[in-house]
Amino acid sequence: MLKNIIDEGQKFDFGKTSKFYAKHRDIYPEELFDRLHKIGIGTEGSQWLDLGTGTGVVPRGMAKYGADIIATDISENQIAEAKELSKGMDNIRYIVSSAEDINYPDNSFDVITAFQCFWYFDPKVIVPKIRSMLKPDGIFLKVYMGYMKEETITQDSNSLVKKINGSWNGASASVKDLTTHYFDEPQMETMIVELPFTRETWHGRMMASRGVMASMNEEQIALFDREHRKMLEEKYPEEFTIKHKIFLTWYNIKK
Repeated sequence: MLKNIIDEGQKFDFGKTSKFYAKHRDIYPEELFDRLHKIGIGTEGSQWLDLGTGTGVVPRGMAKYGADIIATDISENQIAEAKELSKGMDNIRYIVSSAEDINYPDNSFDVITAFQCFWYFDPKVIVPKIRSMLKPDGIFLKVYMGYMKEETITQDSNSLVKKINGSWNGASASVKDLTTHYFDEPQMETMIVELPFTRETWHGRMMASRGVMASMNEEQIALFDREHRKMLEEKYPEEFTIKHKIFLTWYNIKK
């Protein structure tokens, strides 16, 4: 992947993080899934396309509601982990594909979603595809969830990433995306949740990020691994919570 507006054009590949991602980034809270269902995401019998699904965290979390789900990601490694974690969930089908290469007939889906990823896509390609693939009055929803920078531990972790990977610009692209609307009449909500971590699970969550395993070389990853573990052991208790803010933006697409 290469986006000039993200990390000064530094290449990144979430496929390199897949084992850590599968283990440590299944952190969306149940209250988010409940809210999504009330909005109309994942309802029984609906046709749902999830773009940039990663390891399938959201489809897995919402499969119980009964939608027919197609979940796609550009990374073969991410999809392999998603399939393994979703065994027995027969209403989810995974496909390796970039969002821009997705092609389905007009009016195929009731819902299309993009969690933690829309800013990685080419809007000139994907926006008209979303409009055509959705049924009349279908829903397009994008979500961003980020840890709050007011937390000392997130400041320390971010500073270490930046020290080793100077090109990393954190959440700047996702924050810009929050105020960029490609469809009319956006509906927006925010939620603040407090998520539990241990030193190990927080370390794993940071390792599986774009700024670390997705873009660092082996020497840099090893350095971050050592220094981050040391920092956590010296400054923070074994268990703690970190506040996260969730931004939901959705649109009812008129035809």
